[in-house]
This record gives sequence, structure tokens and C-alpha cells, in this order.
Amino acid sequence: MLECGMLEQDRRALRRRSAVLCKQLVVDELLIHLQADEILTESMAESIMAEPTSLKRNWRLLQLLPKRGPRAFSSFCSALQETEQQHLCDLLTQSPERDGRETRVERFVDSPLPLPAQEGVAAKRARTQESMEFSLDADSPITTPVQPCTPDFYLSHCQKSYRMKSSPRGFALVISNVTFDPRAAPDLDPRKGGEVDDEVLRKVFTELDYQVTVHRDLTVQAMRTCIENFGRRQDHQAVDSCVVCLLSHGVEGAIYGIDGELLQLDWVFEAFDNAHCPLLQNKPKIFFIQACRGEEMDCGVEQIDGPVRTCSPSCEQRDAGREGQGETGSMQRGDIGRPRIKLPQRSDMICGYASLKGTAAMRNTKRGSWFIQEINTALRLRARDTHVADIMVQVNARIKEREGYAPGTAHHRCKEMSEFTSSLCKDLYLFPKYQPQY
Repeated sequence: MLECGMLEQDRRALRRRSAVLCKQLVVDELLIHLQADEILTESMAESIMAEPTSLKRNWRLLQLLPKRGPRAFSSFCSALQETEQQHLCDLLTQSPERDGRETRVERFVDSPLPLPAQEGVAAKRARTQESMEFSLDADSPITTPVQPCTPDFYLSHCQKSYRMKSSPRGFALVISNVTFDPRAAPDLDPRKGGEVDDEVLRKVFTELDYQVTVHRDLTVQAMRTCIENFGRRQDHQAVDSCVVCLLSHGVEGAIYGIDGELLQLDWVFEAFDNAHCPLLQNKPKIFFIQACRGEEMDCGVEQIDGPVRTCSPSCEQRDAGREGQGETGSMQRGDIGRPRIKLPQRSDMICGYASLKGTAAMRNTKRGSWFIQEINTALRLRARDTHVADIMVQVNARIKEREGYAPGTAHHRCKEMSEFTSSLCKDLYLFPKYQPQY
């Protein structure tokens, strides 16, 4: 009787790699290819997709494959290549001799699989591995239109919040470093998925009535020039706020240019403080920093009295400015002889960080970073009636619930925690799609 199952050597290869395949397979498109090649029937594909989690779907497929004939293995490998999962195909087909020495998934750092990856590396240190993880919960960025503010809500909140009447509401600057100079910065891998983030930010802030400028792949000097020119725009005088988004690899307190040099974030904040950017005095300045602040991977801890498995849905910074304590006689006086009201060096800022100090930020190579995904969702759904500080609290809550696989870390799981700092002095509502009468 003919052998109707998979060849034994192929069966062993699947068995050896079953743990990695269960964690990292993306089966949706894969099933289409296996059906077209008559390896799986339609009912088999439906039974796989009926499983409640990606882990169980992957395990169900691996149970079926060895029973689907001698062609099943080669067809499976071809389907992996067609669905941009080449690194799993390589893992299955490598020789057993090499297999004994190289079993770590971290070797496949250039995989096109949609794997969120760390956003930074230690300065000037050769990278020996990169922690990656398959996101269990990352969907495509939502494109639900920004929900409009109602006239009643505006009228009931405008008196106690920052003025937000201008059209545009302000200017937004997005600097997104995706591809790094391999000669000047050999340790910095391309930020696959970074282009998704900057497009998401461009769209959402355009809908929020900001005039958005996006710059990609800048050296540190080019970043400095870009930020200085943006801060000196004379038309800041006619608008009510500004937004600055910086997306790159990073370390605590700094982000990388594509030349491998570091731009200090404190310099960025200084460029928009009350001394260096007077046209934005008393106006809210919003910053988003999508970058690692260290290399530590957050593998999470067990929740006391919590569920067996968390279901995944998808501190204030010390101000460098100080209150002036000079005597009245030393105060500057205006033309009418009265003392000017002094401002702190730095105020009216809010800054959201993708990760906590010392930890890595996660970015999906197909869908963008966790942090920017959640910023996009929260702004679209909640900016209509929620001030920005509360939106950041909601983003923190969503990031806290996210979880993914991270081969090479303790228990192969990873978490992330975002945070924000604020020197806002009023509630900051964006009042989307509402233009009050002057």
C-alpha cells in the first residue's frame, strides 16, 4: 500500500520546528496557497480559521500537514515563500548538522515577516542579535474618520481650556528615519514599518486640521536644521498649537539620525521653549517620540489574582526652566513702565513616549508601531470629547494590554509600557472639525 502521509524526514523537520512555527506562522494567506495546491480542502481551511487564537490555528495546521501526502511539505515551504515568511522556510530546510548549532530565531533579523522589533541599539555597539516578536493583536491602522466635536461640547469647554480656534489648528512636523546609512550606521537596521507610522500620523493630523510636513531619513544635522526652521516659522503667530513627531531608533534621552549620530531630545524641547520660540508662548506644544529608550525587553510579570492569560485588544518630567526670583528692580519693563509677566523657561508642553526609560519600543514591520497605532485610534475616536492628557492615559491603558511573542527573551513574551510627561496648564481639547465663529 502506498504511503499516503508526509515523508519521514519532512515530518521530523516539522516536529523539530513546531514550537517556533506555532508562535510565528501567519496562516491567513498561507491557507489560500495550500488550498490552491490541493493540499488542504476548503473544510480543512475553515476548521483551522475557526480556532479562537493564532496559536491554536497554527497548531491545527501543523497537525493536518503530515497527513496530506508527500507533496505537503514542499507545498508548505513554497507557500511560506509566497507569503513573505522565507525565514521559516529556511528554518525548516536547513540541514540537521547546522540545526544542532543554530536554533535561535534571532538569526533571522532581516525577515520580512510582520514582526515588531526593538527601536534602538546601544550607541556604537555591534549588534549580535535583535529581539523580535510576532504581534498577536496588531491590526492594520484604523481609518475611521476623526469624530467631530459638537457645538455644545465646544461651548461648554472652551472657556477653561487652551484656545483652539485657528484654522489650521497649527503646524505639525513629522521626522521619520526608516533607512539608515549602512556605512555610517552599520548597527542600525532599517525600521521596517516606520513608513506606515509617518503616513498614519500625516493622515490623522491632517484630519484634525493641522498643516502637516513629513521628512524622512535625515542626518542629525538635517534634523536640527529642519526643527530650527520649523520653530522659527512666523506663521506660528496665527495658529493655536503645534505638533512634533520624531520616529527613529533611540536611546534614553536621544534619537538617531540616519548617519548614526544622536540628537538630544532636551535640545528639541529647548527649541520650542518660551525663550527660543516666542511665537508659541502660552500655546500648547504636543510631542510624540517613537523610539527605544534602552535595550531592556519587558517580558511582563504574572498578575496576582488576574486571569491566566491577559486578553490583548489590540511621572512628570522635571522642567529645565526655573521660576525667576529676581528683585522687582531687575525686571524688564515695557514702554508703559509696568513690569512684564514672566514665564518659566519651558511650559505648555506634553510629550508621549513609546516606552519607559531604559526599555525597548515595539514596532510591527507591516502595521507600524504599537504606540503610533494606539495614538491614531485614540485621536480618531476620542479627540471629539477628550482632552489630550486623558487621551494619553487611554493610550497607556491600551499599550499595557498588548502582548506578543519575543523569541530569545524570558518566556518568549514581550510587553511595552508607554508614558507621557506634561507641563500643560489647562485642558487641551483639539475640538476636531468644529470651526467656532469669531
